[in-house]
Amino acid sequence: MSRIGKKPVQLPSGVTATVSGQKVEIKGPKGTRSFTGTDDVTITLEENAVQVMPRGSSKRARQQWGMSRTQVANLVTGVTDGFKKELEINGVGYRAAMEGNKLKLALGLSHDVLYAIPEGVTVTAPKPTEIIVEGIDQQLVGQVAANIRQFRKPEPYKGKGIKYKDEYIFRKEGKTK
Repeated sequence: MSRIGKKPVQLPSGVTATVSGQKVEIKGPKGTRSFTGTDDVTITLEENAVQVMPRGSSKRARQQWGMSRTQVANLVTGVTDGFKKELEINGVGYRAAMEGNKLKLALGLSHDVLYAIPEGVTVTAPKPTEIIVEGIDQQLVGQVAANIRQFRKPEPYKGKGIKYKDEYIFRKEGKTK
């Protein structure tokens, strides 16, 4: 039994949901998002809450039950509060700046890295060593942050590179004579 799936997703004030078959569409102050559930679950709208129930008791139906409920909850969170990932840049001369719709990164390479920001995501660089990725789609925000981090992952000896703000880099000791 899915314990998370049993709990209905409450809709806060200012958020509306429409359910048609397996498709759920959530509208809120930040935008509109939709999710299409699999045939293993039944999605219903009851008294300002979205309820997800499994069809049958197969293992796949129980897996989809919890996953579908979490996806709907993420849609509600996205259109009300949005999602945010913060990145830090560590290293001498490493910096970030916005140039129109592109993020310009100086990461100790022979050239500056220009990263085009996709639609649906807002990237800001309030400081030269800080990058903030925001949007209503959790998957897209996480993917953009991971793509930016990929340009220069943090290394374990000096900690140089791009890391998530809450990430801990396990430091190693260098060579000794």
